[in-house]
Amino acid sequence: MTTDGNGSDILLEVQDLRTYFYTHEGVVKAVDGVSWNIKKGETLALVGESGSGKSVSALSVMRLIPDPPGKIVSGRILFEGKDLLEMSPTEIRHIRGNNISMVFQEPMTSLNPVLTINRQLTETLELHLHMDKASARERAIELLYTVGIPDPAERIDDYPHQFSGGMRQRVMIAIALSCDPKLIIADEPTTALDVTIQAQVLEVIADLSKRFNTSVLIITHNLGVVARHASRVNVMYAGHIIETGSAVDIYGNPQHPYTLGLLQSVPRLDQEKKTRLVPIEGSPPDLMNLPPGCPFQPRCRFAIDKCSEENPMLESVGENHWSACWVAAKEGGLPK
Repeated sequence: MTTDGNGSDILLEVQDLRTYFYTHEGVVKAVDGVSWNIKKGETLALVGESGSGKSVSALSVMRLIPDPPGKIVSGRILFEGKDLLEMSPTEIRHIRGNNISMVFQEPMTSLNPVLTINRQLTETLELHLHMDKASARERAIELLYTVGIPDPAERIDDYPHQFSGGMRQRVMIAIALSCDPKLIIADEPTTALDVTIQAQVLEVIADLSKRFNTSVLIITHNLGVVARHASRVNVMYAGHIIETGSAVDIYGNPQHPYTLGLLQSVPRLDQEKKTRLVPIEGSPPDLMNLPPGCPFQPRCRFAIDKCSEENPMLESVGENHWSACWVAAKEGGLPK
């Protein structure tokens, strides 16, 4: 499935990626044949419940899958036309943290508690940009100022526990930005933060993306989080991408029952106070024992007989809009 005809604008392209985990109980097909791309300067959202394969997709791009038990079984990950999966450990270390950076979901477990903020920022600068200590410190202070840390020259020698949760996440963003990467992967960057700080952190990421023309992949379980910032959205379920399209299409005209369920479970300010949220019934499937047919079929209120027999492929349901749903394909769209 090709989602963009303008190949010259593609920064990263994932082709038929399969990442499995081999356990004593069986094989967990965490990512099972996904394809997507991100363009230069674009913000792309990867959305889905916990266990849908979002973070594993990102870790596969970074070549950080723990082996054992995990293994990238097949596929290609092309960054500026070069396959990351064919690179040597030395080559991928040059890409990781330099051209592709990652902001993890819990900064307190990502930052080293016994090292100062200065050391954790300057280490990357000294390693990848070969700066001396004085130049790296100056650059680190500049980065803290860029992400909105007050009095950065005073705070740079503090330890992570001396910062609030929102400030720690800003430090993580500063580290990710330190080498002027072409792509930032933000894996649930606001999960541990309250709603107000969530908005601030997302605004920081969006502003920096525009200023530096940096591509951003935002991974989240909440469609509401990325409504304002993402230009395109990929919705994942049970290791598959089940809908992909522009943010306008995904939010305004969802064409997969799972996407519709995610949207209906998000509180909205334009609804009456007494309006009840509509939960998605049931639980995500066991990735070691997926049901036949569409993996969402047991939870789907629109399911037809064919849904339990064959897993649908992504099919066009509009311009640059694809959905893997037999009902949407058969009826010309989901029932309203």
